[in-house]
Amino acid sequence: MSNLYNVSASPHVRSKASTTKIMLDVIIALLPAAGFGIYNFGLSAALVILITVATCVCTEFCYEKLMKLPVTIGDLSAVVTGLLLALNLPASAPWWMCVLGGVFAILVVKMLFGGIGQNFMNPALAARCFLMISFAGRMTAWVYDGVSAATPMAKLRSGATPELLTYFIGNYAGTIGETSALCLLIGACYLLIKKVITWKIPVIYVATTVIFIGIFGRFGFDAKYLLSEVLTGGLLIGAFFMANDYTTSPITAWGQVIYAVLLGVLTGIFRLWGATTEGVSYAIIISNLLVPLIEKVTIPAPFGKAGAKKA
Repeated sequence: MSNLYNVSASPHVRSKASTTKIMLDVIIALLPAAGFGIYNFGLSAALVILITVATCVCTEFCYEKLMKLPVTIGDLSAVVTGLLLALNLPASAPWWMCVLGGVFAILVVKMLFGGIGQNFMNPALAARCFLMISFAGRMTAWVYDGVSAATPMAKLRSGATPELLTYFIGNYAGTIGETSALCLLIGACYLLIKKVITWKIPVIYVATTVIFIGIFGRFGFDAKYLLSEVLTGGLLIGAFFMANDYTTSPITAWGQVIYAVLLGVLTGIFRLWGATTEGVSYAIIISNLLVPLIEKVTIPAPFGKAGAKKA
């Protein structure tokens, strides 16, 4: 039985890159944002990152040992999940919340569905949404320089003047890894240069969000306001580091376009009319659930086949 061929729909992607190398590149790309998060929020941010990453790695190791499965922590995917989850948490998150989120991401979303390549949504974002629903107060307890503060998204919704330079550098309240657009763009450029990701999904996603908010938002196509929407609220970390996850994004060319447009529309809807001031996390996991349907309707016709000829 082990010699049976696995037949799947085209396109069939071949690459010399290993999972470990790809995950290492993602870790390297996230280091600028993680480093700035520690600089911006202090040692509490470093502690959140360490606890979350350690929890994800330990959870995967223990599950595989208990189930007598091959240990796969060497592929670094658990480290990436832990790092992404940590960067989507506030620096004030207590240790038990980091542990709970890490266990949920690896055990519930990843391992119970077969491990890497089998999860139906992005584990880190699924865990973030789980924590947001369960502990909304703690997940939105934003502190900057020891003082409670509102995020730029909340300020923009109330009509505050955009502070583009602040948003670009990242000296404001938010999750550990979302604040510095500069650091996220540096990491994104690294992934693009290394060809770990392509431009299509993130660029179409961001463009669709901007167009949707420009059409339906109360400020119209005001350049400063729209640029603020791009630089804040986790849009860049979501677009470049999570929306194009290999497992949970379409592989077909038109499927990627539909998926990216859907992400932008959902993000715009959540930002403009949702109860929260951002919507990236919910937009991505909802779109992840629709990926099988998107791929089904965008599978290219087999070579040599065509539609029925008209009489």
